Amino acid sequence: MNKKQKHLVFTVVNDLTYDQRMQRICTSLANAGYRVTLIGRLLPESKPLASQNFAQKRLRVGFRKGKMFYIAYNLRLFWHLLWHNYDVYGATDLDTLLPQFLVAKIKGKPHSYDAHEYFAELPEIVNRPMVKWAWKSLERFIVPRTKYAYTVNQSYADLFWASYKVKFELVRNATVLRPIEVPKNKPEKYILYQGAVNVGRGIEEMIQAMPYVDCKLYICGKGDVYQKCVDLVAALGLQDKVRFFGFVAPNDLRQITLQATLGFTFFTKEGISYYLSLANRFFDYFHNAVPQLCVDFPEYRRINEQFEVACLLGNLAPITIAEAVNKLLQNEAYYQRLQQNCLQARTHINWAAQEKNLLAVYKQMD
Repeated sequence: MNKKQKHLVFTVVNDLTYDQRMQRICTSLANAGYRVTLIGRLLPESKPLASQNFAQKRLRVGFRKGKMFYIAYNLRLFWHLLWHNYDVYGATDLDTLLPQFLVAKIKGKPHSYDAHEYFAELPEIVNRPMVKWAWKSLERFIVPRTKYAYTVNQSYADLFWASYKVKFELVRNATVLRPIEVPKNKPEKYILYQGAVNVGRGIEEMIQAMPYVDCKLYICGKGDVYQKCVDLVAALGLQDKVRFFGFVAPNDLRQITLQATLGFTFFTKEGISYYLSLANRFFDYFHNAVPQLCVDFPEYRRINEQFEVACLLGNLAPITIAEAVNKLLQNEAYYQRLQQNCLQARTHINWAAQEKNLLAVYKQMD
């Protein structure tokens, strides 16, 4: 079977609409001649999917979260994969790995593992011993039996190697390089957060810093602390300074990002996954020439030492955040230096190089 006939299937737990990493991956593989199907889940509020050069399918399950959701969704995935023919079974993160692995073994087909994060060390898992044990046991069982694997940064790759002696190739979440025209006069000063509004992302701390800065805060996304953040804004009387957009389509989000004054990429040090993270939004900000505030963790420091695109913070105390924001807003020379560095960094760190690494993984299966 040649490459143009090979059918790859990828699975995620989201509804596909806002998953920019998987859209990049599937688009690149489809452009390279593979037949690609991406499977996610259908939610009551799911919007119609945009047309892509790969197939998209959403499965309906009766539960929205918790262990019953994962059990139901994985069973639904297993059943679907068992009764449909694919040539390569590609799991995205640990929460869809089991059905992909089992069906690949049953059918004698290769499987791949794309680790977007170090799943068993996420904040919502790391402090729940039984939940962590279950996910860690699954990881210990499957990862050593995985031949084709890749992840988003070198720190995760090193961790997987140290734990299982399995080599994970590096496919960063870098943004596709697109022509941009940096606005000379932005109509409104605002700090932007884009991504999941989840625990440990420093969003609450940024909200608490807002009384001490002269600009607005835009929050694009939803997640498990979304309502908590809405309530915090109300409690602090910041309704005129903080705006919640909810989920935003990728094309619209690019325009909001381009107009932003600053972005921020924060994580708390709850679990190894966040400490060693390298988030999509870190790339999205500097690809749109937007300087950012960033937590001083290894992967961000690694890139910032090469291209100073961010003001790194040693802690996420609201006063520390406010001081950094004010420095960037008030020190024009510093701001301009970071913005020019963003323009330089985007030409060196983008999806083109990562795409080559991705295609090399799947070429091994030809």
